[in-house]
Amino acid sequence: MTKVLIVSDSHGSTEVLEGIEKLHGNDVDLMIHCGDSELSESNAAIVNFRSVKGNCDFYGNFPDDETHVVNGVKIFVTHGHLYSVKSTLVNLYYKAKELQADIVCFGHSHLLGAEMVDDVLFINPGSIRLPRGRNEKSYAILELENEKAILRIYDYGNGEMADLRQEFSLHKTS
Repeated sequence: MTKVLIVSDSHGSTEVLEGIEKLHGNDVDLMIHCGDSELSESNAAIVNFRSVKGNCDFYGNFPDDETHVVNGVKIFVTHGHLYSVKSTLVNLYYKAKELQADIVCFGHSHLLGAEMVDDVLFINPGSIRLPRGRNEKSYAILELENEKAILRIYDYGNGEMADLRQEFSLHKTS
């Protein structure tokens, strides 16, 4: 089983990033930051995360998006501001289809959510600094095994929110 940690929108909070890495860093295979860290790529708090550039990332030289293949699953990562995610997922959906991505991880809206659209899993881990829609400072751990994805949501400082655990079936393209 492969585990991917997903965070977004930490907005300068090195303490929270360091805390999450201390909690889970040895237990996951990949740590993704979906942008708006407001840090440079050399900052110790984000150096072990694969991060993309958000609309508030003026200090780092992060890419606008990245693609990772983990355990045969293709994951597309972007912040979301370049795809108008606050109003629609359609633009991200088309990009996922173009890239043949199985999973899309994004942030920007600070709204925690996960949904399957056709055969693409969309994950927004919410914000670990400034959540909207909920009070919890959320992040996610995605467990991938065979064609199954288990998404666990955590509230920083309070642990897993077991009632938000979801399981999805994936049809891997890689």
